[in-house]
Amino acid sequence: AIRNSDGVLFASPEYNHGITGVLKNAIDWASRDRDEGSLNGKPAAIIGAGGVSATARAQAQLQPVLSETGALLMVKPGVLVTMPWEKFDEEGQLTDEDTRLFLGKHLDAFAAWIARVGARHEVGVS
Repeated sequence: AIRNSDGVLFASPEYNHGITGVLKNAIDWASRDRDEGSLNGKPAAIIGAGGVSATARAQAQLQPVLSETGALLMVKPGVLVTMPWEKFDEEGQLTDEDTRLFLGKHLDAFAAWIARVGARHEVGVS
């Protein structure tokens, strides 16, 4: 699935100031063969929601992990959604309009990142 995607958007919670073991394990499996791993050369971005500091520490931990896989990481703009319990309803639907607009801009930036670095990678441009 990763190999056939245009890009990968990682959404991670934060537990004990870091990413989950499940996410780290999935990344490790997806990158087993460094040269042929499905994340190598793949445009990627990170988002997260939680608490007052959102997922800042987990994202800071995830960035070098993804860089090591060869993923082409879009670092800016980042998405740190604080206090998600105020922005999502009981069904998990986003109800905060400012956050909705912010996420829309981030997804537009990620689509542009995919178009820019994905095309460069396909033709072997560094």
